[in-house]
Amino acid sequence: MSEPYILVLYYSRDGATAAMAKQVARGVECVSGIEARLRTVPSLSVPDDESEAMALPATQEDLKHCAGLVLGSPTRFGNMAAPLKQFLDESSSLWLQGSLIDRPAGVFTSTSSLHGGQESTLLSMMLPLLHHGMVMVGVPYSVPGLRASEAGGTPYGASHWSTEAGDRPMDDNESSICRALGKRVAEWALRAP
Repeated sequence: MSEPYILVLYYSRDGATAAMAKQVARGVECVSGIEARLRTVPSLSVPDDESEAMALPATQEDLKHCAGLVLGSPTRFGNMAAPLKQFLDESSSLWLQGSLIDRPAGVFTSTSSLHGGQESTLLSMMLPLLHHGMVMVGVPYSVPGLRASEAGGTPYGASHWSTEAGDRPMDDNESSICRALGKRVAEWALRAP
């Protein structure tokens, strides 16, 4: 039997969310006995950049067999991006089977504006996961970066502010919050019976 995995599933247009996904995966990999499976969903049009074109696309089978899920999207008007929403909309057969019930899940987002809807995006991403019966894992205030961050990070999930030019890399606090989220979801996945 293969090692259980946490599916780190994301959509990224300009690379900020992809960078977060890599940090989340690093957090998962800190936990012994479980691995991170980093996957993306394709753009609804032509790939926006080279990193998107080279990323491994997710399948519904990846979702079905994961021990846990960490879902990431850039913010689009306070909501998740359409490509990620479409992927989740296609998961109704898994919902009918109850495939994801009681599996842990977390969420993360990036925004180009400081008050661009990070928390509403994170909450909107939770809704389909709750419908699947997943158990949401947040970021507790015991994570030091959450109290120190000046630009990203919420108890609902990891977040990052990249600026309108997209030229602000994640700071140490944002990166540590991403890793903490990945680690927590992995730990919860291993607690399941």
